[in-house]
Amino acid sequence: MKKNIIAAATLAAAISFAVNAAQADTHEAKTEKCYGVVKAGKNDCNTAAHSCAGVAKTDSDKAEWIKVPEGLCDKLTGGSKEAPAEEKKAE
Repeated sequence: MKKNIIAAATLAAAISFAVNAAQADTHEAKTEKCYGVVKAGKNDCNTAAHSCAGVAKTDSDKAEWIKVPEGLCDKLTGGSKEAPAEEKKAE
């Protein structure tokens, strides 16, 4: 009986460790800024026109950006890793 309890506890600990390790890998995933794919009100941060997240006025504004997993921006229609010229001046 004790052997079954010890085995079950060891298995539970191993599973818990594996789940925590997988979550840690997810949190360390690299991201990049992606311009031009933001929905109105869903931007991540400031631009030359404003200094707040969540205030984008229009969909797909070239100056607005969100963070996406690295490599995804190139796959999105209208997505660009480069800030528009006026944004580069403001940074």
